[in-house]
Formats: sequence, C-alpha cells, structure tokens
Amino acid sequence: MIKQLKTFTVNLVAGANIATVILMLCTGFSDRLNPADYPLLSCFGMAFPIFLVVNLLFLFFWLAFKWRKAWIPILGYALAYIPISIYMPVNMRQDLPEGTIKLLSYNVCQYGGNYKYEQGFDTVYNYLKRQNADIVCIQEDADTWRRFVMQRYAKIYPYNDTTIFRNDIMGMNGVGIHTRFPIIRKERIWYQSAANGSVAYYLKMDNGDTLLVINNHLEGTHLSKEDRANYKRMLRGKMERDTAKEESMLLLDKLATAAAKRAPEVDAVHAYIEAHRQYPMIVCGDFNDNPISYARRIISQGLTDCFVETGKGIGLSYNQKGFYVRIDHILCSEHFQPYNCQIDDEMDASDHYPILCWLKMQEKH
Repeated sequence: MIKQLKTFTVNLVAGANIATVILMLCTGFSDRLNPADYPLLSCFGMAFPIFLVVNLLFLFFWLAFKWRKAWIPILGYALAYIPISIYMPVNMRQDLPEGTIKLLSYNVCQYGGNYKYEQGFDTVYNYLKRQNADIVCIQEDADTWRRFVMQRYAKIYPYNDTTIFRNDIMGMNGVGIHTRFPIIRKERIWYQSAANGSVAYYLKMDNGDTLLVINNHLEGTHLSKEDRANYKRMLRGKMERDTAKEESMLLLDKLATAAAKRAPEVDAVHAYIEAHRQYPMIVCGDFNDNPISYARRIISQGLTDCFVETGKGIGLSYNQKGFYVRIDHILCSEHFQPYNCQIDDEMDASDHYPILCWLKMQEKH
C-alpha cells in the first residue's frame, strides 16, 4: 500500500512537472503570436519567469527525493533555451576595442525626477554629461520649457533634436537625440497613435558613412496608479480571492488591449527597417514590452539584440516595484559588433533605468 502511494505521488508530481514544462514552453514562445490576432495569449510571455522558477523548484525536488526524474526539468530548460537566452542571457564582460561608439537610451519620464529629485532635468543632464556617450536617445524628451532644455543640451552636444508627438491638454510626449555626429535629416515613421512615435535620424559618422538611428516610444500599458497599486497588493497576497481574480482579469485585459494597439506600430517600424537595410543601423528605445514579446521579436528580426548578445542577467529597465521587466532595448545591424550592453540601475531619476551599449563598426569587405 505504501509503495503504491509512493508511486502515485511520484507520478502525480511528474505529471505536474511535465505540465509546468509545457506551460513554460507556451509562454516562452508566445512572442510568435500577433497581439492583433491573439491579444490575450500574446501577453503570456510575462508569465515565462514564473514557470522558470517553478520548474527550478521541481528540479530541486527530484534531486532531493528521486534524482532519476531530474531529466524532466532539465529537458524543459533545454527545450526553452531560446526564450531563456533572450530573457536572461549570460555573457562575460568584454574588453572594448579602439574606435567604439557609446550609445545610451533613456526614458526620462519628462524629467520628472521619479518623485525623488526636485531638479529632475539637472539630475538627468549631469548624468548624461558624466556618461559622455556619442549618441543619446531620449524618450519622453518633452516638457514645457524646450528653449531652456535645448540650450543646456547644446553645452555638451553640438547636435540636438526633439520630435514632439503630442502637446495638448491631455499631455505631452516626444523623443529626442543628442549627439556629437551631425544630423543630416530625420524622418517620422508614421503609424496611428495618439501620443507615441518613432523617428529615424540620419547621422554623418566620422568615416563619412550615414548612420541610421531609430528612436522609439511605443504604445504604453496605460495602467492607472490604482491599477498598479492593486497589482502590488495581489503580489503581496493582501487582496480577497474573488477581488484578486477580478483585478487580474482587468489587468490582463488592459495589457492585451495595449499589445494589440502596439502591434501595428511594431509592424510599421519593422517595415521601415526592411526598406533601409543598406544603412548601418541602430534601433533603440522604450518598446513598452518585455523581452518575450511580439514587439521585441519583430523589430529585432535581422538585427542583433545587443543585450541578448552581450548583456548579463534579466536586465530590469523598468524600476517600479512589482513591475520588474526589461522594456528598453538596443538593437544593431550586422555593420556593428556590440559590447557590454547593460542597464544602469544606479540612475533612478526616472521610472526607467538607462540602457547603454558600445558598438564597433565592422571592417568593410
């Protein structure tokens, strides 16, 4: 009887582990789904880390009680290698060769200081001055005192530009670039959005080549302060079961709606990239979506994801408690070799952390 009970328990746990592996794979490859067609299912990538952890607990269980069954979680991790390497790559720090350019992308939350700094713009400005990057791409590079801001930026960068997407009673938003390379021209990538956008900047590099830099601020989740507060309460278990279920469905619906709105924006950026493959290219910005997402997968097609290639760990770029995800990205064309892409989590003057990368132009053959 005891032996039969033991066998039943082992089989039950094994079945639960197999189910976890299946769910891990489904969430890990959910970026294949277009949110315009499958809005709810396309959001399941956000659950991928949960199943990674659960599968790890199964691995510990098998190693402690029946090591021969450890093949189940190990096989699961092997099958999920691609999404794992995207979500949390493991790369060694590299020595920088001569001739690299430094790029920094940062959503500055309209220089609001993240409720921590009274002088939000000065905090960001002094940080950028210390970083001394060759190219700085800013999202939410918008405020009501543009002349003052541009005069300040002109002290550290000879070439500056900001494109405002929205400036009305509902709010203000835009993206900007600040660089030591001359701006030849810029072009807005058109797609329908009330307050977001993507801008292609053409820069003249030191060697005479034209560099295409695409700065993006894609559709956000539009979660209210109340939504965020309720989500954090759910994570802490401080919400009634029925209420938590209702709030979960509401949150998922808002995420799905935002993903569906974001999909045509993503497609427009991807089409622009495909039409301009002849240029050395850097694509960056706030995608407002996690690494296991349609947005990151489609825009990165034919490009190198610099964090996946050279970064380390999860790379949390959105720093609000309870929403620990990497939604800021840097991608480059085959013309470049990326180095040491990283999130600077010591710079907390925004609800995002900056993402940085060094890029070396490949020799022409």
